[in-house]
Amino acid sequence: MLKKFLAIDKRLLLLIGLFVGIIGSVVTAKTLAYTDSGEFCKGCHIMNNVYDSFTDSAHAEIACGDCHLPHDSLVSKYTFKAKSGLGHVYYNTLGEEKIPGVLHPTAGSKEAINSNCINCHKSTLDNISHDAKENCTVCHQSVPHGKGFKTEEFYKAPKPGELLENKGGSMNNG
Repeated sequence: MLKKFLAIDKRLLLLIGLFVGIIGSVVTAKTLAYTDSGEFCKGCHIMNNVYDSFTDSAHAEIACGDCHLPHDSLVSKYTFKAKSGLGHVYYNTLGEEKIPGVLHPTAGSKEAINSNCINCHKSTLDNISHDAKENCTVCHQSVPHGKGFKTEEFYKAPKPGELLENKGGSMNNG
């Protein structure tokens, strides 16, 4: 069998290899893009209300991964995605009783989400001071997940001076 394989014209083998490589690359890229989509994420029953609130938001046209994954490098993005995916597989198969009723981002997710908010809305941040809170979702909790994602904390009035104590922090840097 090996002799027959080696007897094939090397140019034909190269062409077949190139074709298989292109098909493999396209399939891989399409699969990775699909796993960033809301349609993929809502495949887990616990994500249905998250997905429904997302489709009711101003950000409904972007992919889940645009907000929830780091974008500093492909390695960090796919490492983060694999780690999160393994956690999701565990909770949806073996640890279902441990899934909370309301999903909150992990510390790593909060960091990625906040960084992505800042990167996408840089022009707004250049024009308006947004340094009064520790991250974007403190004030913008229902973005992009609209209805049903505001906690009681969101509706509490700020403590006296809370919004102003850090305001203008960038002016103190220099």
